[in-house]
Amino acid sequence: MKIPPPPPDYDNLGRSVVGTGAEHLRRLLSASIGPAPGGHYLHWDELRHKTPPEGFSHADWWFAVKSARRLLYKPLPLQDKADRPFRFVLADPILSRLHRIDRDTSGQIRLEAPIANPETRDTYLVSSLVEEAITSSQLEGASTTRHVAKEMLRQGRRPRDKSEQMICNNFHAMRSISERIREPLTPEVILDLQRVLTQDTLDDPSAAGRLRHPHERIEVVDHRDNRVLHLPPTADELPERLALLCRFANEADGEPFVHPIIRAILLHFALAYDHPFVDGNGRVARALFYWSTLSHGYWLLEFVSISRVLKQAQARYSRSYLFTETDDSDVTYFIIHQLTVIAEAIDALQAYLGRKAEALHETEALLRSSEQLQAAFNHRQVALIRHALQHPGARYTIEGHRRSHNIVYQTARTDLLALVELGILVKRKTGRSFVFLSSPTLRDQLGNL
Repeated sequence: MKIPPPPPDYDNLGRSVVGTGAEHLRRLLSASIGPAPGGHYLHWDELRHKTPPEGFSHADWWFAVKSARRLLYKPLPLQDKADRPFRFVLADPILSRLHRIDRDTSGQIRLEAPIANPETRDTYLVSSLVEEAITSSQLEGASTTRHVAKEMLRQGRRPRDKSEQMICNNFHAMRSISERIREPLTPEVILDLQRVLTQDTLDDPSAAGRLRHPHERIEVVDHRDNRVLHLPPTADELPERLALLCRFANEADGEPFVHPIIRAILLHFALAYDHPFVDGNGRVARALFYWSTLSHGYWLLEFVSISRVLKQAQARYSRSYLFTETDDSDVTYFIIHQLTVIAEAIDALQAYLGRKAEALHETEALLRSSEQLQAAFNHRQVALIRHALQHPGARYTIEGHRRSHNIVYQTARTDLLALVELGILVKRKTGRSFVFLSSPTLRDQLGNL
């Protein structure tokens, strides 16, 4: 990846603009150039390729944009490697995206009832946690396919290699986050999270659950061309920086006020910027985002996978870090990128639930053809039948059904045996356990029932 060039020095630009004469300066200052031209918070590397306002050079334009931003900067208690505060601008692109996220995650959501229904909520939550576990691990190099990984988690199979272990670890870590949302964030909590995420995956097992040592040189590298993109702070700074990050996470009412979603994004940014661990930094950073949003009541975000969106455009993800680091530690670039990712993840969730609702309605219409069937199936059995209709020949186990719906073993066993009695599934013995098979003619069988 090409590292974007840093913007021209602001002070030098100011002297140059002043040197062009009072009339030119007056026209530039009266041109009403804001911090986000055309609604876009552009980095110099982007702005220099666009057409500037008539009568001005790219340097003039950047000076005016940067001047507008400097008047609006909000300094943060988080610092870069040179001990300068990170800062951001509440530009229009941020405000519009925050409004949309607040609207769609505050309870009045444009979704069908299943996600809010206590009877079906766990089914959708487990599916979402599986998706985030897989894609977050794939972002960090896990090579297992989604299908194989989903089956491993669904069936409770032991991981067979490092990639599967990463995904399994990520799934357990994500599940544990909801148990910690009432607790303050501490360095010990972050260390434990990293331990869970990296267990049995490190070349040096002792690196799990601790900060990196001074002799452990860490570089953020683009593996496509081995270009060094970021050198994190030195190891001796990490304890203090981690403590500062935790104070920021816990001081929701501090000055300046930081919107909860922005605060969660900044935790994600700061942990990844510091890279305090030998491995697992990206996964820990994204896990902190979820911890923070859930702690502030954004319950819907537990059902979205930001890593899936990030994986689809990894270059944009990396560039948002680089824009911040090359432009006066202005973290606005990263905030806007992440707000866009969250909005896209919410859209994906809504589309997914729409498809599931439509499929459920079709199955329920089929099931409604018989009063006997209406009384025979619960929502978990309906979900399995719907899956079986879409995947003829699929295999099911009691443990997989239990994990998919977060129920006890006996309930899962009862569900499947009842479907066997009705001829919906066929029970077969494999080794010392049973598997349950769907039939390619399942739809016809339902019709006959």
